[in-house]
Amino acid sequence: MFSLDAVLASLELEPVDTDRYRAGSIQLGGPVAHGGQLLAQSLVAALVGQDGKKVKTLHTVFARAARPDTPLDIAVTRQHSGRSLAASAVSISQGGRLCVQSQVLLTGDEPDFISYAETHPAPPPVPPTEPAGAAGVETNGSGGWQVRVVGDVDISDPDEVGPPELDVWIRWPGAPDDLVTSQALLALSTDSFLIGTAMRPHPGVGQRLAHVSLSTGVLSHTITFHQPGPASEWVLLAHRSPYAGHGRSYGQGSAYRGGGALVASFVQDNMIRAMAASGARHL
Repeated sequence: MFSLDAVLASLELEPVDTDRYRAGSIQLGGPVAHGGQLLAQSLVAALVGQDGKKVKTLHTVFARAARPDTPLDIAVTRQHSGRSLAASAVSISQGGRLCVQSQVLLTGDEPDFISYAETHPAPPPVPPTEPAGAAGVETNGSGGWQVRVVGDVDISDPDEVGPPELDVWIRWPGAPDDLVTSQALLALSTDSFLIGTAMRPHPGVGQRLAHVSLSTGVLSHTITFHQPGPASEWVLLAHRSPYAGHGRSYGQGSAYRGGGALVASFVQDNMIRAMAASGARHL
């Protein structure tokens, strides 16, 4: 689980040169920096100096894992900056080795010409009403990331089998309500559940085995933002994985505010395969 203070600290980019920054990582106790954190940092870096713009689409390729105990070097290449649209490439490296490369499309606000938004296919989702820390709600203390998996599904349990679908409520109580932070926290959150969703139909496979007997990792992640949604409010992440095979899985997700309004859409390509006998974790 993430504390809000730790996440916000990782989004504080230290300028070291023009369009060059340094940042730290959230310490979760594992050997690699969390992919969602890298998504959030890429989003924030792309917006620096782009006043009046917001992120429309963030597409990220994870070239190699980053270590959480080593500073990250972040470079921004501004490719285009117009009145209504802008584009930047953001790279995150360690020790001169590329870890993450993102293409970021930025947009200004424009009035509706046509307007349509998909709604949740089931009855309008109802956010959880339990107070923080109640049964069924995972929390990391005041201001931490709160997660509630619909139906109490346990994607970590290798013996629990179900369809490749998963609905998860998330929120960040106490988070700043500015758009940049809300988009960054949502991007981080969407990275977390699609591998587990793909594992659900397969007995003997679960996230508890990741980095133990299974090699898993996110290869690419794309999120498109449609409407603003405060990170402090409950958002439903509706996941589905239409394909898994040949050591890979593909997942799709939609983020809905309470009541069913679509906030964002995301897709992810992943690696899921048996770990080599040596325990090596090569991508």
